[in-house]
Amino acid sequence: MSHNVPAELRYSKSDEWMRVEGEELVIGITDFAQDQLGDIVYLELPKVGATIAPGDSFGVIESVKASSDLYAPVGGEVVAVNEALDDSQEAINTDPYGAGWIIRVRPSGAEEDGIMDAAGYAAFCEDRGH
Repeated sequence: MSHNVPAELRYSKSDEWMRVEGEELVIGITDFAQDQLGDIVYLELPKVGATIAPGDSFGVIESVKASSDLYAPVGGEVVAVNEALDDSQEAINTDPYGAGWIIRVRPSGAEEDGIMDAAGYAAFCEDRGH
């Protein structure tokens, strides 16, 4: 099965994506991750102003199948959370790279090891048999 892997994004081994927007990074979960989880039913997200470190859990995502931690691909300060997801978690399933974004971070410069470009992430998903 082929998943949507936009070329302009960067990806973590824990299936988060990040997109540069000015001085900030927008972070969400990948199409592959939402497909594995199934229908998203609940999110636990950090507060605006929280500081996260690369590789740290910054929240929890729950689906009808599983509960999973969300991991920060980069360190920095949380400057926004997608409050629209409080009422419509399904945006993560239907539009994981758009309306389904999860947090915005002002990066501190520290980045998790193993961040991949789109080609690297697509190969990583293939290696897992998907």
